[in-house]
Amino acid sequence: MLRQMCWLSKFGGDGEKMLHLQTASHEPWRPYTAFPQYAVPDYREPGGSKGWATYQKLLKAGWTLIPSARAQEFVTAGAQTEVVK
Repeated sequence: MLRQMCWLSKFGGDGEKMLHLQTASHEPWRPYTAFPQYAVPDYREPGGSKGWATYQKLLKAGWTLIPSARAQEFVTAGAQTEVVK
């Protein structure tokens, strides 16, 4: 199983980032909240990063952090593929 995580904007673009996960190369990046088996509750800090507690847990479990720019390339390529279909 692929175990990758990255920080992507909630709504695309340059907005607030949240943790996204990918468990198979053919699957899209999805918010950590879509994976209840891996997600843990967020810290209750005003302005805290969405997914930071989950990130810490998964990093300790051996998940790989992918640079946001690299992950965004796959998101963009996937969106272009959808338009072509």
